Amino acid sequence: MYVAASTASFPNLPLAEALAKLVDLEFTRVEIDIHESADQLKPSQVAADIDKAVEICRNTLRLTPIAYNVQIEAEGDEYYRQFAAICRLAKATKVVTLVVPAGELGTPFNAEVERLRELVGIATVESAVVAVKTEGGRVTQDPDTVQVLCDNVKGLGITFDPSYFVYGENAGRSYDHILKYTHHVHLRDTNKDQLQVRVGQGEIEYGRLVNQLAQVKYNRALTVHMVPMPDIDQMAELRKLRLLLESLL
Repeated sequence: MYVAASTASFPNLPLAEALAKLVDLEFTRVEIDIHESADQLKPSQVAADIDKAVEICRNTLRLTPIAYNVQIEAEGDEYYRQFAAICRLAKATKVVTLVVPAGELGTPFNAEVERLRELVGIATVESAVVAVKTEGGRVTQDPDTVQVLCDNVKGLGITFDPSYFVYGENAGRSYDHILKYTHHVHLRDTNKDQLQVRVGQGEIEYGRLVNQLAQVKYNRALTVHMVPMPDIDQMAELRKLRLLLESLL
């Protein structure tokens, strides 16, 4: 296992500036956000000019890209066209992991299975892996549903985010049975009242989690995924979590 950080840590900065901040914090690996509603890199931009997107994602200031976090707002055929372009970007930049959100609660299960099968099929052509995120308010907030999804969609992995099993309506639920599907991990500190709190003030048991992941032979990224908090030094928080995680490896 190794430590990485997401460019989502600096959502209000252009991609180049976010990368520079992570270099200053001595991270060596990065997850790059590709979100239509953000300003760093958009799926529509990747689809419009794949060569330029490859150039942008290769110019990462010595940071090694290890995942793309993808949120596409287009619908229908355009949704899959943009995803296919991101898969080609991943292959060109030697990135395997593509983080995608699950459907919102209320999405018909069969429709979600078909969508994920389509994404996995497109990704497999470019040697990429789709890792659907465990997240509150979405189909994957329930660990039992996650297991059924992964069993029904061959090749699907998960981006495991333990915060949603500490905070929210699934707090305290056992997630041991889905760890074997983990292909990527998002981390912050969390308590029962807030999804994100200052590092050390929450209830995430990082050491226990690292041991659990080791037991299922997980050997990829532990990605620091923290958004800025009001009146809190974001650089200090990111550095603190990096050092904590590295001390456990």
